[in-house]
Amino acid sequence: MARIIVVTSGKGGVGKTTTSAAIAMGLAKKGHKTAVIDFDVGLRNLDLIMGCERRVIYDFINVINGEASLNQALIRDKNCNQLYILPASQTRDKDALSQEGVGKVLEELAKDFQYIICDSPAGIEKGAQLAMYYADDAFVVTNPEVSSVRDSDRMLGILSSKSRRAETNQEPIKEYLLLTRYSPERVKLKEMLSVDDVQEILSLHLLGVIPESKSVLNASNSGLPVILDEKSDAGQAYMDVVARYLGEECPHRFIDEKKGLLGKLFGGR
Repeated sequence: MARIIVVTSGKGGVGKTTTSAAIAMGLAKKGHKTAVIDFDVGLRNLDLIMGCERRVIYDFINVINGEASLNQALIRDKNCNQLYILPASQTRDKDALSQEGVGKVLEELAKDFQYIICDSPAGIEKGAQLAMYYADDAFVVTNPEVSSVRDSDRMLGILSSKSRRAETNQEPIKEYLLLTRYSPERVKLKEMLSVDDVQEILSLHLLGVIPESKSVLNASNSGLPVILDEKSDAGQAYMDVVARYLGEECPHRFIDEKKGLLGKLFGGR
């Protein structure tokens, strides 16, 4: 039975698409057949981060409208044969999405895939609500700043009340917190919220902390999910997120400030 994961946030620019690409690649690299869907109709960024923008012939809306089959629209990832991408349309608007159409595509994908990642647009408009509606799990992505956390809190209300699981009295969507662009040094200077501050507001299970890192931008510009950059802090952090989600025990490695050589010599970590 496929597990449907929505990657969501209230605020734009927090790293949802980066996270969707990394999580999908991580699950696929672990041997799980995975599909990742771009719900951001009209913008279409996922295919750029996955490095397959030139291979897009048909898209999510073509499949919903019956203009192409799912097999025609799915793009196999060039780095992992267990991963497939279903791109969004750049020429339609979000009204082209329908609850029935999305449900049919997800139902068809569920016959062949173990995990389906829904890369949601920011906010509470139609595309975001449809990305959340069928979810089993939600990765709530937030930056350690007040406005981002406040908007994420609003998304939790929608997840708990406007999903298929809520409407049919099933077990609620499992919600996980993913904190991105985190800098312990800036937390120490009171320039951003700490992990404890964010958890106090949102009260979610902490799945991972992704450090502020140039490697994220470098990976995006190269058309590679950052999780493939195993030497980078961000790549390692996303690998840890996938491992935790799959039930492995992993310590959080990027919450505390890094110590220099003198700090290590005099009792630091």
